[in-house]
Amino acid sequence: MQRYFVQQQVKDDHFFIDEEDRHHIVKVMRMQIGDQIICVDPDGKQAVCSLSEITNSSVVADVVQWIDESPELPISITIASGLPKGDKLEWIIQKGTELGAHQFLPFSAARSVVKWDQKKAAKKIERWEKIAKEAAEQSHRTVLPNIIHPMTFKDLLKKSKDFDYKLAAYEEESRQGESSVLSSTLKSMKKGETLLLVFGPEGGLAEEEVQQLKENGFELCGLGPRILRTETAPLYSLAAISYHFELLR
Repeated sequence: MQRYFVQQQVKDDHFFIDEEDRHHIVKVMRMQIGDQIICVDPDGKQAVCSLSEITNSSVVADVVQWIDESPELPISITIASGLPKGDKLEWIIQKGTELGAHQFLPFSAARSVVKWDQKKAAKKIERWEKIAKEAAEQSHRTVLPNIIHPMTFKDLLKKSKDFDYKLAAYEEESRQGESSVLSSTLKSMKKGETLLLVFGPEGGLAEEEVQQLKENGFELCGLGPRILRTETAPLYSLAAISYHFELLR
């Protein structure tokens, strides 16, 4: 069943859908009165709904049944990625959303080849948000991941104070056989707590960045015996987190 995130609060058990989602329902899916969809409100509440009215500007969907279960991870994960080349960040956002990430934080790392262009910022972030929204709908999420405006490494360190737990993936730790930090951190975490995971760009984190991360309360963690690409490491971590919190229990 098709799912839509509705920004307008539900009123009297009616959802009002407009703009792109209205176009998708009418022009792409070619739905008719009586067809059913799932609507998710800004608070993450979801309901099976029946289309009751279709106009030139909006669609009205009546609540048939509220859905109680939630597909969300019990902890909040923020993926901080050193700006990578090409469309790798789009891949991280799309797949990371499917795997349950709550937030994405791009940052300019010492080894980032890509330089953030403020002139193109609005369009870039709009595209990332659209990718996250479509991935969240496809994977039946009840939360739209937040895309934070790209920041400097210095600002990332300041932002890190907002989190309960902080880890940085560092390939030297993998080479040395470290395998316990990620596992022990997950075992310590409780429902509702927050975790910031930092990943370097191509070439990894620079030594001076690693030192500053450690000075700001980060623990370094390995991700198994193999060295992963910048776009693979966040997905490996999210899969491991899902296994720990959802499959093991």
